[in-house]
Amino acid sequence: MDVQLLLALALGIATIVVIVLRTRLDAFVALLIAALVTGFVAGAPAGEIIASITTGFGNTLASIGIVIGLGVAIGKILEVSGAADALAQKFVKLLGKGREHWAMAGTGAVVSIPVFCDSGYVIMNPLARSIARRIRGRYVTLALALGCGMTLTHHLVPPTPGPLGVAGILGTDLGALILAGLVFALLLLPVVIAYATWIGPKLESEISPNVREAVYAGVPAGTSAAANAPGAAASGGGGTGAGPDEVTGEPLREDTPSALGEPPAGAAPHKVGFWLAAVPLLVPLLLIVANTVATASDRNAQGVLAPTDEYTPSGLASVMGFIGNPVVALIIGIILAVYLLLPRWTPRNRVHGWLADAAASAGLIILITGAGGALGQVLRDTGVGNELAEAVSALSLPSVLVPFLVASLVRLAQGSGTVAMITAASVTAPLVLALGLSPLLAALACCAGSMVFSYFNDSYFWVVTRFTGLEGTAALKGWSGITTAVWLASLPLLLIASLFL
Repeated sequence: MDVQLLLALALGIATIVVIVLRTRLDAFVALLIAALVTGFVAGAPAGEIIASITTGFGNTLASIGIVIGLGVAIGKILEVSGAADALAQKFVKLLGKGREHWAMAGTGAVVSIPVFCDSGYVIMNPLARSIARRIRGRYVTLALALGCGMTLTHHLVPPTPGPLGVAGILGTDLGALILAGLVFALLLLPVVIAYATWIGPKLESEISPNVREAVYAGVPAGTSAAANAPGAAASGGGGTGAGPDEVTGEPLREDTPSALGEPPAGAAPHKVGFWLAAVPLLVPLLLIVANTVATASDRNAQGVLAPTDEYTPSGLASVMGFIGNPVVALIIGIILAVYLLLPRWTPRNRVHGWLADAAASAGLIILITGAGGALGQVLRDTGVGNELAEAVSALSLPSVLVPFLVASLVRLAQGSGTVAMITAASVTAPLVLALGLSPLLAALACCAGSMVFSYFNDSYFWVVTRFTGLEGTAALKGWSGITTAVWLASLPLLLIASLFL
């Protein structure tokens, strides 16, 4: 066992944690510095370290950078057009009275596929408040179900940026990850409901007075119990708009449908129906999945089963390989979103502004993903990955636990689920073959491990708990507890999946 190489990895991960927690630098810079530290401690020449960093960064962004940018743009249009609200209202109507918590969890899971958790929660929380006000109770249950439903798909289903980054770093087939992530999310959804149903009534009396007043007694015009929630402005949910919403009492955000532009005289009010709202989300996902299925069927028909064997697509597989490519599929998705969801009278410069906001939101995620790829390349080129594989093999642990535990430890240390899963993917990438892991299983393990115990160092913790009105131990029991419950429940699913993937 080469202690120097293992020390290089340990110091690299420690560098990420210390920089993110103790300095003014962000995760992008932390990952790059960690790559330098790992390379130098491993004994690699300076020139080779820089070459590994630039190669890893470029290769990762070549495969995933465009997709992240387009996915975030689709989410922005869903947000500002009112399509996200239409999806939520339909779920509530379909599931009926007494199943509102299922509707909230399902809504959160769907909305969070293209929309960042923080923004999505700000958009959907007024609906949870409106339902709680109507039934005069169960607000904590509804709010936790909504928030953790979002957590599931945010961590498990592309085109959410974190799983996209993991897929790019590990070389995982995106369609397969979408399918597997959806299966995991569906299987974990009952865990969300069970925990929220159990803990919600116990914490209902713990809701802060101002949030209780806002939820159950109405909100005075121009005010919001969520206005001072940490992270609310950063998440895109700030802004007072033009007064309170007539249904929920919440102030209208600047990017609500009322800000879509002035309709021409006599035009009907802009309204997005459920199926129309779902089109820009479903079409790209179905195209990507169809490409995966068509390619697998074609390879099987040709007898080309090994991933490394030469393969030339034919017929339908060739066509689907083009339109089902994630880049093309998401280009189709953003065109559908802009032209189906936004009214014709929306000013062009306003749409450009929203897309520019989406690009700004995606920028840091893209850089972090590229930096994660750079760290992974350094681990490969210096031999640290192979050494870690040998050390883990000696422990007789199931190989799937390696990325799962790395993601969990990084999440606990620095709070960001995206950084945790990308760091775990970077560490795992050189080990996949040595540990006998498939890229798909490794990706699922990285994503699932990053869900553990959301608490004070996670910005989403503050968004959910402040909007829900929970503080101190109540916040830990409610939000930290429910995220840990789904993390723990994902472990047996991973172990079962390891028997087949």
